[in-house]
Amino acid sequence: MFSAILSFLGGSAFRLIWEQISQMWTAHQEQKHELERMRLQGELDAAAHERNQAAIKLQADLGVQTIRVQAEADLARLDATTFGQAVTESMKPSGIALVDTWNGIVRPAAATIALMLWCVALNAQGFKMTEWDRELVGVILGFFFAVRVLSSTRSKV
Repeated sequence: MFSAILSFLGGSAFRLIWEQISQMWTAHQEQKHELERMRLQGELDAAAHERNQAAIKLQADLGVQTIRVQAEADLARLDATTFGQAVTESMKPSGIALVDTWNGIVRPAAATIALMLWCVALNAQGFKMTEWDRELVGVILGFFFAVRVLSSTRSKV
């Protein structure tokens, strides 16, 4: 009888107890594994969130830079257009004879006075031209002749 009880406990009961212990151990391991997996997933999600935030910030910065560059280009274009219109408008006669005469005389008079002052300075130097004087002559010749050639070429086009 003792052997039957021992045989019963050794077979069925032991298997039942071992199965329960094994299931509890497996459940404990699975829970531990699941917790570790969740911790790793949280770290991966946090890293992905940081990357997304950095990408969004970079895109926002680039968008602001793009808008700033476009605004600066628009302002430069507007300045150039406005300056061109102002120059064109300043060349139109006003219809008032005295004003139109004055506007026609101012530039040649200023150029004549500047040339006379330069000639006086050359006389004071004994008509020996310095490097600055030679550059000034080049600028004057370029302005008075090249501008006229370019403007006559443009009017033919």
